[in-house]
Amino acid sequence: MKQQSRFGRFTSKSTYAFAAWGLLAVLLIVCAIRAPYLFTASGIGGLLVSAVPLVLVVMGITVTALVGSGVDLSAGPLMIFVNVTLVKVLFDQQIGSPVAVIAWALGIGVLIQIIQAIVITVARIEPVIVTLSAFLALSGINLVILAQPGGQAPRWLAEWGSGRSILAPMTIVLILAILGWWAFTRTQLFTNLRLVGSNQRTAFVSGVPVTMIRVVAHGISGLLIGAGGLAYTGQIASGNPTQGGTYTLAAITALVLGGISLAGGRGGVLGSIPGAVAVTLISFTLTTFSLGSLASFVVQLSYGLILVAALLISVIIPSLWRKRREVKAS
Repeated sequence: MKQQSRFGRFTSKSTYAFAAWGLLAVLLIVCAIRAPYLFTASGIGGLLVSAVPLVLVVMGITVTALVGSGVDLSAGPLMIFVNVTLVKVLFDQQIGSPVAVIAWALGIGVLIQIIQAIVITVARIEPVIVTLSAFLALSGINLVILAQPGGQAPRWLAEWGSGRSILAPMTIVLILAILGWWAFTRTQLFTNLRLVGSNQRTAFVSGVPVTMIRVVAHGISGLLIGAGGLAYTGQIASGNPTQGGTYTLAAITALVLGGISLAGGRGGVLGSIPGAVAVTLISFTLTTFSLGSLASFVVQLSYGLILVAALLISVIIPSLWRKRREVKAS
């Protein structure tokens, strides 16, 4: 009974993630039929490595969503900003030491996100307006910095991004990020962050420094998005200024699919990580069909349909779960 009670508590707290895990399971079944080589060590490693940039970005926007800043539209262009500045500012100047590269990527991500947080909290401008403005500004700046795909990453970073084993450097980075998140969720900071996202007024009355919590949340988000930009640079071993919008759409799809409340305070990486892997797997799955020039269109259409379906599921499943508990209680 005690074990059932614990399982019941876990499932009731994790209903938000059901849609992401469900879609991921369906996609894996399709891949088992269409592309069984995915289930080899190199296939799994390749999937995980290709998913790392998106997973890190989605983890980043999960933090800002939990604190009540809604959907961060700037995440994709910010990741690409890290990518193109690494190529033009560091790599073109023959600066390729791991310490400098990692510090630049993480520092740029944190700086841009903290600037946005200050504008949101001090100027009291709606987060969606701030992040949309940053999306447009960074998208333009990225094209100014690097007009077209090009440049070259240092060998060590390219090797990180080209690994195809389960224990490739990129998958280890992902594991470290997940462990870091696990540790983060056990801190008072995370508790305060969720409280601010759930009810900012209650948090303020309880003595929680609301402004500071929101700024710190954006800083953590920037750290993860910066890491995503670094992973993306290693993956393509160059710079590409054109993918900001694509990654924003994919990240939002994964976030909503993962059941994260856009109003704040509810959700976690238990939903957003499988959501990101599922979104990555969609593109892979579609390549097993002969779609030709329609492939890109079908991928975008899939994202749109998943967004709508995930929003519906995020409303229906919690409602059914509440009714079930009410019936048991009566």
